[in-house]
Amino acid sequence: MTSSELWTRADAERYDAEENEMSSAAVLEPTLAFLAELAGDGRALEFAIGTGRVGVPLRERGVPVVGIELSEHMAAVLRRKMDEHTLPVAIGDMATTVVPGEFTLVYLVYNTISNLLTQDEQVECFRNAARHLTPGGRFVIELGVPPLRLLPPGQVAVPFDVSERHLGFDTFDLVEQILVSHHLTRDGDGDYRRDNSRHRYAWPAELDLMARLAGLERERRVADWDGAPFTQDSTKHISVWRKPA
Repeated sequence: MTSSELWTRADAERYDAEENEMSSAAVLEPTLAFLAELAGDGRALEFAIGTGRVGVPLRERGVPVVGIELSEHMAAVLRRKMDEHTLPVAIGDMATTVVPGEFTLVYLVYNTISNLLTQDEQVECFRNAARHLTPGGRFVIELGVPPLRLLPPGQVAVPFDVSERHLGFDTFDLVEQILVSHHLTRDGDGDYRRDNSRHRYAWPAELDLMARLAGLERERRVADWDGAPFTQDSTKHISVWRKPA
């Protein structure tokens, strides 16, 4: 067990509905095209596969996919969509769990490496990816850029969503590189549900060093799945590291 917070049954049951926009064709199509191209004729391994938002349609696209997932409840929701033979899932953490075989692609989407709350665990995640990759294989991470430029002196909170059904803001511990995402979500009966989750944020350059420690080389970094250039104003990045042949 790592320091990652564990998703409960209630979290898992409402996850797909609350992330409906992230499952839209507009979001998924460029994601799947990017990952399928890197996987080529090989197999793909998804760390923290969750309910299969990406893994299931990638498998339907013809890419053999295996998943690792810490929460049995999230994996149970995935299992309603696709059977174990078609998309195997190992229950365990993404920093240490090993599955059989080698892969041309290991990927980790939607900020999920930040669920590992220490630098050491994030380094081990890179090493675990390298352990599973074939020579020439790639490790892909999708991660937000910490919005610390929005913090004036003395302020520790940044809103990221203010809408009719949801209020979201992050608070930052600038010493420990920990952010807490706070959510106030309006349910169907009009009441608001409050949730929060902890994450360890990391700069792109820090991830590059983690990759080097794992024996991986950065191949490219873009601002989104459509390949837009990564700039100083980008709010997230898609980074690709390659295991030397």
